[in-house]
Amino acid sequence: MARYKHIDTSPRFLAVDLRKQLLPGTFEHALNELLDHDLDLSDFDARYRNDETGATAYPPAMLLKVILFAYSQGMVSSRAIERACCEHVTFIALSGDNVPHFTTIADFVGALGKDIANVFTQVLFICDCQGLIGREMFAIDGVKLPSNASKAKSGTRADFERQAGKLEAAVETMLTRHRAQDAKAVEPDLQAREAKRLERLQRDAAQIRKWLAANPEDRRGTKGSVRKSNRTDNESAKMATGKGVLQGYTGVAAVDASHQIIIEAQAHGSGSEQELLVPMVDAIADLIEPDTLLTADAGYHSDANLQALAEREIEALIADNGMRQRDERFAGQEQYKALPDPLHDKSVRATAVTRYAPADFRYDPQTQTCICPAGKQLYRNGRDCVINGYVAVKFQGAQRDCVPCAQRTRCLRHPERTKTRQVAFFQGKATGRPESLGERKRRRLDSPEGRTRYGARFATVEPVFGNLRHNKRLNRFTLRGRTKVDAQWKLYCLVHNIEKLAHHGYAQ
Repeated sequence: MARYKHIDTSPRFLAVDLRKQLLPGTFEHALNELLDHDLDLSDFDARYRNDETGATAYPPAMLLKVILFAYSQGMVSSRAIERACCEHVTFIALSGDNVPHFTTIADFVGALGKDIANVFTQVLFICDCQGLIGREMFAIDGVKLPSNASKAKSGTRADFERQAGKLEAAVETMLTRHRAQDAKAVEPDLQAREAKRLERLQRDAAQIRKWLAANPEDRRGTKGSVRKSNRTDNESAKMATGKGVLQGYTGVAAVDASHQIIIEAQAHGSGSEQELLVPMVDAIADLIEPDTLLTADAGYHSDANLQALAEREIEALIADNGMRQRDERFAGQEQYKALPDPLHDKSVRATAVTRYAPADFRYDPQTQTCICPAGKQLYRNGRDCVINGYVAVKFQGAQRDCVPCAQRTRCLRHPERTKTRQVAFFQGKATGRPESLGERKRRRLDSPEGRTRYGARFATVEPVFGNLRHNKRLNRFTLRGRTKVDAQWKLYCLVHNIEKLAHHGYAQ
């Protein structure tokens, strides 16, 4: 029978040269060389006041090394990073056999703030010197991620006032019941449970009242509308996604098409992508050249954004909501949409009511009359109206006919608040009028050249988010407050950019 050498994988003392554990061509080798030789971290010195007295501090370069390498491995917990600095040879090599306490790591990450933005800029400059930024096309996109905030604690000030009132009313009811039972014999266990519940209700009501006193105003959107606040992280936002509603932040990134370098990264507590485009464009203004193309998906499309880009003389292709309907390449896309899980919800769903379309109305272009499905004649309230660049004839029903009509539910989307039905018949594209900015952009986007150039957006920005979400296991932000979350988002984007430097032979 063959005999083999015993392979011992148990821990033991080894004579190891730590520097040689960082192999050239790897992420950790590029990270080590970058932070030791090419980056200026003097801004971090202002954090410390131990020039003459006090204990020595861990070098910021060492802390950044272990944190960035941990993020590259999908490790975010400061306790897990501390443990890895004791057990994992690559962490030991990067830390120089130092083991920073998990509180030191957590405090360092939480206080990065603007300092990490300076590091991000320096790495971006090195990427540019290495020829990794082409400036031909920048793609802007974002990802919505939950944060360290409770979705259940979201609402307006009026919602919180109502919650506090209910809690205080419940407390008063319990106190009244206790007073009535003071003369009676009550079981000790029941009395203890009642006291604990009363204490919890009082504590919750006091917390809400304290928050209301500290936040006298509702959050407002860019147009002045009231937005829901959050009592655990008031800078986060309640956002709707394809997988449900979450409480968190939107991480936005601008990516260069040449080598998928992230040239700007920002985190915002807003689910509206439209208001995030201009801040991103202003942040990358120094990198935009006259022939640079900017691309973004339909979430960033608005007349205000198109006008802002035109004023800055920036060439851009931003999809609108009807782009895929106009593109024959997306014909039949509905069949590929995911169907609901039949095992998830067994309740009987109400059948949607089929509403009357304009084709159900009898329009006579000779007499310019229109008859509704109920047989009533509508009166014309618009001739040669221009709607989205098309000439239309508009008709509207009379209140005496529509209000008592038995077919209101099939004719109106909101019959409880809409009195009459309106219908428009389009006659063709309007001529003899100047083309609007939105129409000009749509025509350029629908051209063969526009479709080809916009199509490059998918291959530019989507793989970046795939790398961060899947490979780096970024599934949520673990901090609170926009400044801290923005720093954490930049850390992940730094990992991506340093990986690109390592893959292209940096520091070999």
